[in-house]
Amino acid sequence: MTDIAAPKTTVSVTVDGRTVEAKPGELLINACEHAGSFVPHFCYHPRMSSVGMCRQCIVEVDGPRGKALVVSCMTPVAEGQVVSTTSEPAKRAQEGVLELLLANHPLDCPVCDKGGECPLQDQAFSHGPGESRYVEEKRHYEKPIPISDLVFLDRERCILCDRCTRFASEVAGDPLITFTSRGNDTQIMTFPDEPFSSYFSGNTVQICPVGALTASPYRFKARPWDLEQVESTCTTCSVGCRTVVQSSRDELVRYQGVDIESVNWGWLCDRGRFNFESVNSKNRVNAPLVRKDGALVDATWSSALDAAGRILRTIINDKGPSAVAIIGGARGSNEDAFAWATLADLLGINARDAQLADGLPAEVFALPQATIAETCVSSTVILLAPDLKEELPVLYLRLRDAAEKRKTRIIEVSPRATGLTDYAWKSIRHDPGDQPRVVRELIAMPEVAAQLALGNVTVVVGRGNLAESPEFALLATGAVLHAVPEARVLPVVRRGNVRGAIAAGLTPRQADGDTNSILAAAAAGKVECLILLGADPVVDVPDADLVRRAFASVKHIIAVDTFVTESARHAEVLLPAAAYGEKVGTTTNCEGRVSDVAQKITTAGTARPDWMIAAELALELGVDLGYSSYTELHDAMTTTVAAFAPAAVAKAVRHEGVVVAHPAPVRITAAASSAAPRLTHHFRLLVSRVLYDRAVSTSESPSLAPLARDSGVHLHSSDAQRLAVREGSDVRVAANGSAIVLPVVIDDAVSRGVAFVPFNQHGSDIRQLIRHDVAVTDAVIEVV
Repeated sequence: MTDIAAPKTTVSVTVDGRTVEAKPGELLINACEHAGSFVPHFCYHPRMSSVGMCRQCIVEVDGPRGKALVVSCMTPVAEGQVVSTTSEPAKRAQEGVLELLLANHPLDCPVCDKGGECPLQDQAFSHGPGESRYVEEKRHYEKPIPISDLVFLDRERCILCDRCTRFASEVAGDPLITFTSRGNDTQIMTFPDEPFSSYFSGNTVQICPVGALTASPYRFKARPWDLEQVESTCTTCSVGCRTVVQSSRDELVRYQGVDIESVNWGWLCDRGRFNFESVNSKNRVNAPLVRKDGALVDATWSSALDAAGRILRTIINDKGPSAVAIIGGARGSNEDAFAWATLADLLGINARDAQLADGLPAEVFALPQATIAETCVSSTVILLAPDLKEELPVLYLRLRDAAEKRKTRIIEVSPRATGLTDYAWKSIRHDPGDQPRVVRELIAMPEVAAQLALGNVTVVVGRGNLAESPEFALLATGAVLHAVPEARVLPVVRRGNVRGAIAAGLTPRQADGDTNSILAAAAAGKVECLILLGADPVVDVPDADLVRRAFASVKHIIAVDTFVTESARHAEVLLPAAAYGEKVGTTTNCEGRVSDVAQKITTAGTARPDWMIAAELALELGVDLGYSSYTELHDAMTTTVAAFAPAAVAKAVRHEGVVVAHPAPVRITAAASSAAPRLTHHFRLLVSRVLYDRAVSTSESPSLAPLARDSGVHLHSSDAQRLAVREGSDVRVAANGSAIVLPVVIDDAVSRGVAFVPFNQHGSDIRQLIRHDVAVTDAVIEVV
């Protein structure tokens, strides 16, 4: 029997004498790259649409109609094409384009921030004519112009490649920068009185092929040839974007995005890109601090460890390990968390929680899981999460792309409009606490049921409201999984390594071991020592009254941190920890992907990695963790914790990383449960985070700190009219026996009857009104 050959699914193209197979519809410039032939270009970017603006990528193609010069970033491959990137006509065309681009471009490479890493500079040498025939005066503009708090524009250097404008419009969805004027006067500019206030503006600086756009945190800080760099993973949030960490003279000076298919596609949010400034802050804790005569004073490591060990020994011997609790651990690496969890196990400390009462129950990580890439190719994505543009910005970019350019339909269930509302197939509003009921009614709708029946459903679940119980999000997720049993879940949390810290063992070992229970026990005098691992409960725990009572009652606090935070000010011993870029390790993102975190600079002062502090404190307490080096620690973690076994090989956690094994799936209830209806004169409180707040990494970064907004209560215009208040009017917001005064912000993105207050902002603290044991927070708002 004769074998029948499978039909050919590729296109054969010959590039500079080498035959390659390309996908039908693939652009010629990509086929040339696969063949190993570099085609000069400026406007083309693989993550954006092709526009053929610069005409630099001209190649010669021998087709059915003979030889012709074509723009390779706009020409799809065809069977039998013969392409030459180095023929005389192609070279002359490339030289001519470069000569025209340089006609008005200033030759200021020695003082340009892009000099040394500039594609225009490189290609002028490699593909340019060598000299210019133009002797006329070049055009001049005022420069540089600050088009935002972070980005400067030099219009003289702009070559009109359209990269920044395409990114802002196509990728970020923030079309705040565009072309103005016409002909020879065409230039890039923002709109009048509207700055380039995108959360992703730093990406335009990175992809700009010349020095037209520069970032204020990096301007004139270093030259490219002075930089040393290492690939790492961003831990600002739980997305885990891949980055390049660059330093000069042992100081961090820049982060750049790395394109990996599984996570960030090369993009970074501005907070993750520019918060390197906090690592260089003069306010870093460089040496151990011990409380003496009521004040924290410098101490040696031996005396500080002795003091911490003496506190723990006394309490454990007198009261038992139940009188000690650990809060935090998500700021560090997986290895850091594993070391502290091991120490807690050896000491019998069961009360430990990596989350600060602002996340999700750990059981959500045992549900059937989806990766970020799988979520973005799902037929349906159900959002039961906070505003991803504010909390996980690069995940927002991925989902926006999935909804705009692919076939994903997003169903959003939220108390207010979010960054993804405009791209959602359906966007449903609800009062806080009513999400489970709304979800059950939604999935029963025939149109939605038909969409879900197509399969490939992913639920993105997160803590959307810090003023309500996280159980409502779980119940809503349970309703979806009950209706669509094969659906998968992508849990999203704000803090970088929550998932890794939980897997490593920094999770409650008993029912009352979470952060709220720990603080309640401390307030009742049952916990006498709190160990804070990069945690700042005074600022981050939603129930401020609970924290106040706990800190007033607890006798001892041992803090491990990079700064003297509001919580660390109460510590008896403060041990300085190495910051991001100062230590090696691995981190786990929201999807369970483990990737490496690299060290690039020397630690500040005598600061040490968290795991080393745990190991030395263990020796002070007479126990041995069993390892004295990072390698031994990593091997112990990957051997002991089954979830980390795929990360045992160093190569596995580089670049793309590796998705770790998930625990056996569990079921969660789909029982009907919603909060009691609010009274008509009450407002239901919605409290969630925004990108820029009073977080240490933001407040200690001079370029980012001014971007944090002042606190305010956001009301729908009809509610403001009912209260007879205007924009900026002060109102009294009262709930749970407390009251604060906030200015009004008119915001029709908020549902009627809902009052939205951003978390952790300057001004009145909304946490004064939140109680951890109250399922939802109903507030009374009155004119002052």
